[in-house]
Amino acid sequence: MTLRIGCIADDFTGGTDVAAAFRRAGLRTALVFGVPGDDAALPGDCDAAVVALKSRSTPAGEAVAESLATQKWLWSQGAAQVYFKYCSTFDSTPAGNIGPVTDALLDAAGAPLTLSCPASPPNGRTVYQGHLFVHDQPLDESPLRHHPLNPMTDASLPRLLSAQTEHRVGLVDWATVRRGVEAVREALLRFERDGVRHVIADALTDEDLAVLGAAALELPVVTGAAGLAEGLGHAYPSAGHAVADTPLPGGRAAVLAGSCSARTLEQIAHFHSAGLPALHLDVLAAAAGQDVASAALDWYEAQDRDVPVLVYASASPGELAAVQARLGVTEAAAQVEELLGTLAAELVRRGVRKLLVAGGETSGAVTSALGVRAVLVGDEADPGVPWTYTDGLALMLKSGNFGAPDLFVRALEDTTR
Repeated sequence: MTLRIGCIADDFTGGTDVAAAFRRAGLRTALVFGVPGDDAALPGDCDAAVVALKSRSTPAGEAVAESLATQKWLWSQGAAQVYFKYCSTFDSTPAGNIGPVTDALLDAAGAPLTLSCPASPPNGRTVYQGHLFVHDQPLDESPLRHHPLNPMTDASLPRLLSAQTEHRVGLVDWATVRRGVEAVREALLRFERDGVRHVIADALTDEDLAVLGAAALELPVVTGAAGLAEGLGHAYPSAGHAVADTPLPGGRAAVLAGSCSARTLEQIAHFHSAGLPALHLDVLAAAAGQDVASAALDWYEAQDRDVPVLVYASASPGELAAVQARLGVTEAAAQVEELLGTLAAELVRRGVRKLLVAGGETSGAVTSALGVRAVLVGDEADPGVPWTYTDGLALMLKSGNFGAPDLFVRALEDTTR
């Protein structure tokens, strides 16, 4: 096995997203959940290894410690380059965690600077003049301004990152990117001479990201979303064939959703409109001690075994605010994670073999509850949303904002045969 690149993702669906990007670039890719132990092994012959952490919203010191331990493990597996993957909407606060983690990885690698770009054009994320856009809206005017954990109130990436690091932040503008790989490399050399450590790059298209990936090929640490990771993957020498297509296993199919993003709410509404069975979980009742999980499992057992089901704790902004007002933000999130993790383990015990999970924190809770530590990455149902496989179980871990409105129905249709 020749591991070409290692990646640290700051949440579980982000790990799935970037693993799919490496696979599209022709790299055989494994996805590992949580900080690997010293004796951890990759599941098969891999060109890329992605380690998915739950470090996006943890205290900065904890995120740094976990990221450094993961970087060390990736080096032990042979990775010469480490990619730090964060959300394409730059989810973070002035306290971190993007800046502190990036600085720690650079310090450990002895690297003078890094290139950063969260653009993901297929998902409507682009960067122009250092400002991040979500489709046609600046980040701070998009639905992300209401994010329950990290509300994004500024679209300027240099300003956002400067609040998280004591080092200088520069920008490779779109005009430079359009001049090609050598122009970007020359700009990086100038920034290095000037003592700039973090270099944001504009990107409007996948072609721009391919240019940036080629320009960053020799950097020990690169950071960004899945788009830049794919551009970087394409810049590597041919890695052979990607993971062969894997048929979905037999057995029942289910969706567990905890994300409150606008896109996940659309996907839930589409599932309802398709006439498929869906159950909304009462988080306040669970917090009050009611056995909501057992009631949900009784409901599940009463459904047609040949039809996929949806169980969700997702809520509209108003409903979410009411729950958070009663429980607090942290306790509300913990209740959802515990409830959906418990249900995931019991559903798999009862025969579910295709499980689609919506939401980064939810995905972390589900994989932890199932004891899943590593998977191989397969086909995508939508950009950044692949099936993954382990021990007769197919998992799809979906970022809250990803996927078409019909994803839940389309991904699971005919899977129960």
